[in-house]
Amino acid sequence: MSYKTVLAVLDTQRNAPQITDFAVAIAEQFSAHLVGVHTETLAAVPLIAPMEIPDPTAIEILQESAQRETQAIEQIFRQRTTREGLSAEWRSYMLAAGYASSSVQEVARTADLIVANQSSPSQADHRADLETFLFESGRPMLLVPYTLKQPKPIERVLIAWNGSREAARATFDALPLLKQASSVEVLVIDPPDRGDRDRELAGSDLAATLARHGISVTLTTQDSGGASPAAAIENRLADKSIDLLVMGGYGHSRWWEMFFGGVTRSLLDSMTALTLLSR
Repeated sequence: MSYKTVLAVLDTQRNAPQITDFAVAIAEQFSAHLVGVHTETLAAVPLIAPMEIPDPTAIEILQESAQRETQAIEQIFRQRTTREGLSAEWRSYMLAAGYASSSVQEVARTADLIVANQSSPSQADHRADLETFLFESGRPMLLVPYTLKQPKPIERVLIAWNGSREAARATFDALPLLKQASSVEVLVIDPPDRGDRDRELAGSDLAATLARHGISVTLTTQDSGGASPAAAIENRLADKSIDLLVMGGYGHSRWWEMFFGGVTRSLLDSMTALTLLSR
């Protein structure tokens, strides 16, 4: 298994250089084809009172601004991919539903890996609906922290393992990266009590499977000690200088504000490492 088609979500001119560089690094690592995608979301049309007809001047200004941003983002993507001699293509759309549209989802579902940026809690204008991509595309997503500006080799990987379907999906979606890492740690927080098995052996079957793939893997079980599992994972990321966190994306409601479970949401708000999520 390898990544042969990588999709870069270039939602704003501000983060386009960063995400392009990270996507280029992944594409080069796996000799993959890189697709850059940007969507102009149709803005609400200002109306002229009292007849409430569309304001043509405002419409023209909005369209021109969106087109300029699209052109700037496309130029960034093309310059970098051309410089590196990559197999690449550009896709841009103007759609009312933005990144949630079926057209963009069709492209996303054919990618081996989606690369996108973390939504900064301080930036309300972040337009890429990451939850929609994760839940509707069916593809793994590699999120880049907005504080991480330059790609670097992924040497140390942490798998947040709780035995769930989502965690299993994320782990095996990450196999190409795990195989090239120098060390992989399977971390189990607060393993459950099972009468037929020692708590310390939680995650041992996964570790054995990864070892059969030739991966250098260790297993750690840890009690949270009353702290949140998210805090325990964050501490491990810092203590071990982790380059990549692998975990499942959890959610029980389809409402926007509840797309991710509590642990996942907390980690996404305070990301310090690349994070691969699958659902």
